[in-house]
Amino acid sequence: MPIRIQADLPALEVLESENIFAMPLDRATGQDIRPLKIALLNLMPTKMETEAQLLRLLSNTPLQVDVELLHPASHISKNTSPSYLHKFYTTFGAVRDRRFDGLIVTGAPVERLPFEEVDYWAEMCAIMDWARENVYSTLYICWGAQAGLYYYYGIQKHPLPEKLSGIYNHRVLNPCHPLMRGFDDNYFAPHSRYTQVRLEEVAAHPELIPLAVSDQAGLHICAERGGRRIFITGHAEYDRDTLAKEYFRDVNKGLHPPVPYHYFPDDDPAKTPPFTWRSNAHLLVSNWLNYYVYQQVPYDFIGEGSVLS
Repeated sequence: MPIRIQADLPALEVLESENIFAMPLDRATGQDIRPLKIALLNLMPTKMETEAQLLRLLSNTPLQVDVELLHPASHISKNTSPSYLHKFYTTFGAVRDRRFDGLIVTGAPVERLPFEEVDYWAEMCAIMDWARENVYSTLYICWGAQAGLYYYYGIQKHPLPEKLSGIYNHRVLNPCHPLMRGFDDNYFAPHSRYTQVRLEEVAAHPELIPLAVSDQAGLHICAERGGRRIFITGHAEYDRDTLAKEYFRDVNKGLHPPVPYHYFPDDDPAKTPPFTWRSNAHLLVSNWLNYYVYQQVPYDFIGEGSVLS
């Protein structure tokens, strides 16, 4: 997929080193194609790393995608410089009068706070309300998924006894659902969180369809009927070494974290973890883009002809 991004975005160099085709804006505008407009609300502290991870997954179909990076204006980032945000990102206030074919909302390291105590919660609520009529399909990830389930359905998150971190086996509940097409009956995916949403509370809502679960990590994927909202409780986008970086960060902070489950060979942090979830991650995002964005969004949705209810 040709991804339309700024030519000097650092993620471009990462993608090109992996032979992933990312098309600078000046070249993309010369093609007579209506690209999919995807907004990426990046709430992660590691903005550059998260950009590359998600842009990599968006690259796995022949569609052209125009990606716009967003960050919350009501939060002061401690890990990303203001100059970087000013150069590559915009805010909700700058796009609230526009429409997008798709929106991705990342996770955030705030899941132990009540939603209302997150400093950008009011802005998050405004974005989720705006998305009802201005975004055709939204993919919510980890804390973003918990926030969406709470905002739209009142589903609470619950604290875990200790951090859930590792690579967990999941089983597909509905292999005929478009989002799960091509998945094996069982697949691996990363999780990294301190809280959970409970399967029985999600299943109690007739608008929501649980699609994949883990005996150890719980619900992984659920979707609203019609695919307007997709909720992923883990981090399919993570790189091979992302959990290792988080683990060693916590070790250096003196937090004594458990070794991520089923991640390092022989549970030895000195060994390189195998990359066992990459194909599933690509398939998940490709299915979302294909079945719930490209094949369903009206051609003139970005214009003024279509209004969502």
